[in-house]
Amino acid sequence: MKAQPERIDLLLVDDDEYLLEDVRSYFVKQKFRVQTATNATDALALVEKHAFHVAVFDMQLPDLSGLDLVRRFQEADADCQVVILTGEGSIETAVEAMKLGTTDYLTKPVRLKELEAVILRAAETYALRKQNQQLKGLIQQQSHGNNEMVGQSEPMQSVFRLIQRVGPTDKAVLIQGESGTGKELVAAAIHRSSPLADFPLVTVNCAALPEQLLESEMFGHEKGAFTGATAAKPGLFEVADGGTLFIDEIGELALPLQAKLLRVLEDGSFRRVGSIQERRADVRLIAATNRDLAAAAHAGQIREDLYYRLNVITITLPPLRLRQGDLALLVARFAGPEWTLEPGLIEALSRYDWPGNVRQLRNAVERAKILADGQQLELANFPEEVALAEEHATGSAELPADLGQLTRQHIEQVYQAHAGNKTKAAQALGVSRRTLYRLLEKYDIAHL
Repeated sequence: MKAQPERIDLLLVDDDEYLLEDVRSYFVKQKFRVQTATNATDALALVEKHAFHVAVFDMQLPDLSGLDLVRRFQEADADCQVVILTGEGSIETAVEAMKLGTTDYLTKPVRLKELEAVILRAAETYALRKQNQQLKGLIQQQSHGNNEMVGQSEPMQSVFRLIQRVGPTDKAVLIQGESGTGKELVAAAIHRSSPLADFPLVTVNCAALPEQLLESEMFGHEKGAFTGATAAKPGLFEVADGGTLFIDEIGELALPLQAKLLRVLEDGSFRRVGSIQERRADVRLIAATNRDLAAAAHAGQIREDLYYRLNVITITLPPLRLRQGDLALLVARFAGPEWTLEPGLIEALSRYDWPGNVRQLRNAVERAKILADGQQLELANFPEEVALAEEHATGSAELPADLGQLTRQHIEQVYQAHAGNKTKAAQALGVSRRTLYRLLEKYDIAHL
């Protein structure tokens, strides 16, 4: 884990303009991003607009004391470490400063090398606190258990080779593929093979949240920014700072949010909802979609500048029906080592097209395990459409006259079995909620 920000944002506050300029020049040469103020009022105005890692200010300012300014920083939720300088130090003020949470308390005159060392330590403290916030944020991220990819087919071997090539870079990656092909697993594999592997991999799904909540989720919000915002909350860009942000279903991102996302990609800056303060985040972006983004950009549904920014490296995942030879590996992975397979099961499963891809196969295996009498997977316990595909291929049974009606019955049965819970019904069918909505409309199935 990195010990401090790669480039430190520093705020210097002192009413001695000559001293202030000397200190500013020194730290600019050391590659710090520096802003200055000669009084507390200007300092507070800067903190409202910019996020700093460290602030250094004099104890005696024209309008406020240094300790009062620390308190005002805290009231303004200024997320930075504070170092105080004073020309007349005392044990009492030093103790009070430390109680307020300042990082250090130095007596003037101070050598610039000494001040630099103190600021670097403060920046390290800032980074450690940020890492703790990231860990808290990651606790809320869903864990997917075993996320290793498997596949020996040539299409998947090609995907693995691309992952090995792009993983060690810091470039944006666009993952394309049908729903259920494992785009999130590819994102995780890229992250693990990158220099950022020790940092967070944070995921957000653009199709899962309405626009306002998605903006808050990605960029954070301030207290009172909207109804229900009872406290300030960092967004996923802040949680992912230093690591990787995976944006799934990016084709569903609303145009206003596309503009905000593009800005972060260009210079790393953003604002929380309800805030005018500029914040920064250094993340590697991986995006995924099951849409044709080039066509969406041509149609004006995706900003062309955002599309070109995302489309640096593209990995296209093959659907399960084109992964000959991988079906047995996947069934064995999802079933577990304690399960056996009915003779001819893999051959029978291979005759089905698996429109929901790997996700549908995983759910079908889970269904077969639940319905099994022992520890053997049997074709009879797989969904009806899978068994029907086998019967059609072997001629062992006649297909119903109306396959559409059979499909409708199956969807309706699953939907009713889950009491109209669309999330659970979609999972059982191995499709997305969006696809389930389309199927309910297509087959005129009443919403419960």
